[in-house]
Amino acid sequence: MRLTGFEGQTAFVTGAAGGIGLAVVRALTQAGAQVVATDVPDAIAQAPQMDGVTWTALDVQDADAVTACVDRTIRDHGPIGLCVYAAGILAEGALLETSAEAWRRVLAVNLDGAFHVTTALGRHMAQGGQGAIVVIGSNAAGIPRVNMGSYPASKAALHMMVRCLGLELAPQGVRCNIVAPGSTLTTMQTRMWADDSGAARVIEGNLALHKTGIPLGKIATPEDIAASVMFMLSDQAGHVTMADLYVDGGATLRA
Repeated sequence: MRLTGFEGQTAFVTGAAGGIGLAVVRALTQAGAQVVATDVPDAIAQAPQMDGVTWTALDVQDADAVTACVDRTIRDHGPIGLCVYAAGILAEGALLETSAEAWRRVLAVNLDGAFHVTTALGRHMAQGGQGAIVVIGSNAAGIPRVNMGSYPASKAALHMMVRCLGLELAPQGVRCNIVAPGSTLTTMQTRMWADDSGAARVIEGNLALHKTGIPLGKIATPEDIAASVMFMLSDQAGHVTMADLYVDGGATLRA
């Protein structure tokens, strides 16, 4: 099956220079979309230049900057039909040892930033009567984590926010969905590994830390996640909204 609905579309992607975000940008351009790829300046400085991609610096924590960036994109590229929110950060540490500042920073990017971007794009798409928004959540939204409390908390709230937004926008023909990766071969994942056995430990799991392993026996690639994002954005998912698609090799053992 060939996915359709991308040719000639303008797509807005956040966290676009990261592992999953960059894989999504590549997939969108290969499918014929024009992509406005946003990230923080340091990340953009290292991002590859690609045909069909306009790199734009954006701090998703700044609501006014998000509004201005969306308005500028519409002015320069026309209506935005696709949005992927892939920005996200992770902070390790026990909740009892987490500062209020560290807590707020995780929520500011993972939750507040998603609110700023998806509502700005949602208002725009609603006026046109169509559009698709996909937010990168996490399987951590559905399972507690040891020494990582702020991250799953932010993702659980994110999942519900997107579903509520999808309920509001459904009558206007705008679909809102979540792709929830598990452990994926990105910098966010590998920087938690102490040595070359990190991948094997993740796949095996750790009962002492109440961490399940991965039944499929492998860690996802960014391209694995991007493929699921592309489906959710496509015409072939035209009757799918408010869904949480877990792409984690079975790690959360969901019913």
